[in-house]
Amino acid sequence: MLRHRLVFHGAVVILLGLITGFPLAFVLTGRLVSSERAWRMAHLEGLLNGLLLLAVAGVADRLALDGRKPAVLAWTLIVTAYGNLIASVIAASANVRGLEPGGSLANTLTYLLFMVAVVTVVVALGLVAHGAYRAAKRS
Repeated sequence: MLRHRLVFHGAVVILLGLITGFPLAFVLTGRLVSSERAWRMAHLEGLLNGLLLLAVAGVADRLALDGRKPAVLAWTLIVTAYGNLIASVIAASANVRGLEPGGSLANTLTYLLFMVAVVTVVVALGLVAHGAYRAAKRS
């Protein structure tokens, strides 16, 4: 279940990241006036966050996690991936950075999504490390 969920959402996030390559291409060719840096980030957020989900799916059966930990791992990674992708698309579309709250609704929303993603990725990678450590200790 964990692996299937991670593979599905990883593929969706990568697909969405690929789609954000279109606005980036329009910026690079001059058809769209916007921040090249912001659209490049949005494009890479989708690709890299989706790859993170696929990578963890690839090692999920080697992690020694019990109880609800596998579900927490899956959902924290999924929230991280979509949060980073959506925040970066909002930032690129609204020409904001989301480095601190305030200014505009788009900036505050971007900030909040990035902060949620920061917390969830720390929890997720902590669980990956914990599960790997426990598995290594058992073998």
